[in-house]
Amino acid sequence: MKITVLAKPLARADKVEKISETEYKVSVKEPPLEGRANRAIVRTLAEYFKISTSRIRIVSGQTYRQKVVEILP
Repeated sequence: MKITVLAKPLARADKVEKISETEYKVSVKEPPLEGRANRAIVRTLAEYFKISTSRIRIVSGQTYRQKVVEILP
């Protein structure tokens, strides 16, 4: 399954907001430096979907706020 994620780095708390069936807004406390925010996004999504972080990968948008994330079965 692929979803679109709007990243919000440097937020007050880590949270996931569902916008539609395939769109989510993910807020993380980490800054967008050296991939720290991306790792936090993967970790936050894993907690939200109750799956392992190894089943989530960022397909595109590594350096952008809008990302395409694949959730593996």
